[in-house]
Amino acid sequence: MEKRLGVFLICWVSVQGQRNCCCHFESCQTSKMGKKSRVKTQKSGSGATAVVAPKEMMNLISELLQKCSSATPSAGKEWEEYTQIRALVEKIRKKQKGISIIFDGSREEHFSDLLAWAQDCGASTDGFTVADFGTEGFGLQATKDIKAEELFLWIPRKMLMTVESAQSSILGHLYGQDRIMQAMGNVTLALHLLCERCTPTSHWLPYIRSLPSDYDTPLYFQQDEVQLLQGTQAIADVLSQYKNTARQYAYFYKLMQTHPAASKLPLKDSFTFDDYRWAVSSVMTRQNQIPTEDGSRVTLALIPLWDMCNHTNGLITTGYNLEDDRCECVALRDYKENEQIYIFYGTRSNAEFVIHNGFFFQDNAHDRVKIKLGVSKSERLYAMKAEVLARAGIPASCVFALHCNDPPISAQLLAFLRVFCMTEEELKDYLLGEGAINKIITLGNSDFPVSWENEIKLWTFLETRAALLLKTYKTTTEEDRSLLEKPDLSLHSRVAIQLRVAEKQILEKVSASGRDKRMQFEKKKAEGAPLPRYEESDIALLENSDAEGKLPILLRQLEEVQEEAVQEEEEDNRLMNGDKSAESVVEKGSKDVNSNLDFEGKSIESSKGQKEEANLSASRTEE
Repeated sequence: MEKRLGVFLICWVSVQGQRNCCCHFESCQTSKMGKKSRVKTQKSGSGATAVVAPKEMMNLISELLQKCSSATPSAGKEWEEYTQIRALVEKIRKKQKGISIIFDGSREEHFSDLLAWAQDCGASTDGFTVADFGTEGFGLQATKDIKAEELFLWIPRKMLMTVESAQSSILGHLYGQDRIMQAMGNVTLALHLLCERCTPTSHWLPYIRSLPSDYDTPLYFQQDEVQLLQGTQAIADVLSQYKNTARQYAYFYKLMQTHPAASKLPLKDSFTFDDYRWAVSSVMTRQNQIPTEDGSRVTLALIPLWDMCNHTNGLITTGYNLEDDRCECVALRDYKENEQIYIFYGTRSNAEFVIHNGFFFQDNAHDRVKIKLGVSKSERLYAMKAEVLARAGIPASCVFALHCNDPPISAQLLAFLRVFCMTEEELKDYLLGEGAINKIITLGNSDFPVSWENEIKLWTFLETRAALLLKTYKTTTEEDRSLLEKPDLSLHSRVAIQLRVAEKQILEKVSASGRDKRMQFEKKKAEGAPLPRYEESDIALLENSDAEGKLPILLRQLEEVQEEAVQEEEEDNRLMNGDKSAESVVEKGSKDVNSNLDFEGKSIESSKGQKEEANLSASRTEE
């Protein structure tokens, strides 16, 4: 599968201070992070050949919409619901066979037209070409030496497919009357892409023809391949992604058949689930956030040619130049002639890459496993613990991350665990004791333990929790590695098993780290070692250190909180079920990135009228 830059193109900090998400990942041939998903050549054909009874199809669509709009299933029933939804979708797909509009020839045959079109539009086309990199899929290949930080690629706004260009297209009339499209830019982009694909005179046809004909996102997994994700951090989102996509499809299918504003759309007579799945995956793996023309806000966009870049570790090197009104990308490192040109998609976990991009990146330096922790409200000391956490800027219930690298936990998680394990006397000391405010600052600093007993308790807790999480997997790491040696393993199955192994390795490392730390502090306690004490003069050390563990927790943004995504999904569910509060969602603007389609957006840093400098390392926000 090729890594898709589009999804990751905008890896910079978003214009509105939001996190950049690069997530473009084509469904071509590779399963790496940043690689495109597997690409099949597009079959010949140009129109509908099957005849489907309108009433029968509408009944199936209504049944699907009702099933996908039902309440969230009780714990343990998610898989059963997924299989029921999938069965309905397969019935619909079977009846729609042969209806989709597809292009003649293979994808590769359209790359020359893509480059010619890009040149006509004023994009850079010197210094690279599109090439096949085997397991990595298609990507950009240098045709000359390129120096690190050299500007080698720029894409003018006229080439971009955006929410604004959708509003100005044949889709505009429906957009103006449909609250779902107004609230969810990614949905608008998906429908915009489908409408333009059906329009022979479309300005974007050279780009659309160059896209993969299918993808390796979980929407394309067989049911048994999805089942291999059971127990992983990805499974809940994968099941939700499928349900939400099916619900969206059913909603818009009915809209296409009944809404007056949809009567002239080219999708009215040819809008299959496979079409929508393709459009969703195209957008999900390629969408990015860019500034609007006046730079006052951000909008979603598909960025042709740039999205051909595959992913590697590094720094974000793409931004938006408002002065020249174009997306610009500088070289991540020196590239010799004939080498593949990579970009960095962002600090995503492999679970996120699998869910949103359809690939697994073996050398992911930012891989992590989520862990949800909270202080029980029924606990006697809840109020005191919640107050200490609040003073440190940490919620009493939060989703944290266990990292693949050292240290395996962040300063925020260390602070939470310290408070979580505090005794009543320790809590009083951090609330009312001498220097309580300064002590709060040290909660996330590994150099200043609360007490030896507290350190022993928190590392014992972490060791035990990681070990318990390991037991939730139905297979061992050794069993998974044996499965990966099978030569007939499908690409999707391999990706799922690779994800299982990676998650287990992180948990095993965290458990081992917890054990080592516990033993270290047990020794200190037994030896009667003096407890390091924080002095006010130490504030300089805390503020100036580069090590995350030494940074004052109050001066850092809590990365792990993910409540916003949950709230957005709830709002989207209300929209799909006709909730009258939809107008409030429309005002969210760029907040629709993590919508019910599970699209992931990317943000390009605006240059605010000035050309961006090549060094973008300071623009990256942590995930």
